[in-house]
Amino acid sequence: MKEKNIIAIIPARGGSKGLPGKNIKILLGKPLIAYAIEEAKKSKYITRIILSTDDVQIAAVGREYGAEIPFMRPVELATDTALAVDNYIYTLQRLETEEGYKADLFVVLQPTSPLRTVEDIDNAIALFLEKSADSVISVVEYEHPIERARIIKADGRIENYNTGEIVLKNRADYQKVFSPNGAVYDQLISIPKSILILQNF
Repeated sequence: MKEKNIIAIIPARGGSKGLPGKNIKILLGKPLIAYAIEEAKKSKYITRIILSTDDVQIAAVGREYGAEIPFMRPVELATDTALAVDNYIYTLQRLETEEGYKADLFVVLQPTSPLRTVEDIDNAIALFLEKSADSVISVVEYEHPIERARIIKADGRIENYNTGEIVLKNRADYQKVFSPNGAVYDQLISIPKSILILQNF
C-alpha cells in the first residue's frame, strides 16, 4: 500500500494563547497530541510522521509516542501571525534539502482533533488518490442556514452578515452550507502539490 511517500505533518507550536500548553494537556489519560500520532501510526498509507514544533516539551512528548522531530520549527514560523502553509512548505523543503527526501503527498493532522480516526485519515487519502484531486478537505454542515447569521452594527442595528438585508425563508428553502472542520485537508505537492489536513469531526 505504501507506494508513495506520504507524510503526516503534525503542527504543534508551543505559544498557544487561548489555552497555554494545550497540545500536551492530558485528555482521558493521554497528552492531546498523542491521539494524532497514534492514529497516523495505524495508517496504511502514511510513511512518516513529522512533528513540527518550536517547543522542547512538545517535542519530547511527540518522540515518546513515536513521531519524528528531525528539526525544530523556527521562531518566525511559530508566531500568532505566521501562516500554516509556510510552515508546511518549510518542512517539506528542509526534508528534501537535508535528507533528499521528497514527499508525494502530505497530510496535516492537527492535534486539536482527537476524535479523528485512522479510518478518517485513510478514507481521505484514498479519495484524494482516487480523484487525482488537488485537495481534499473535511467539512461540517452549519447547524443553521448561514443566511440567518447577523451582525450588530456600531449603532446597535442588526443586519444580515453579508447583504445588509434580513432574509426570512422556510428552513427547507435554504441551500446547505458547509465549513471546514479541521479534520481533513489534502493537497498536492509541488510544494505543496499534495496536502491532506485532518482536523475535528
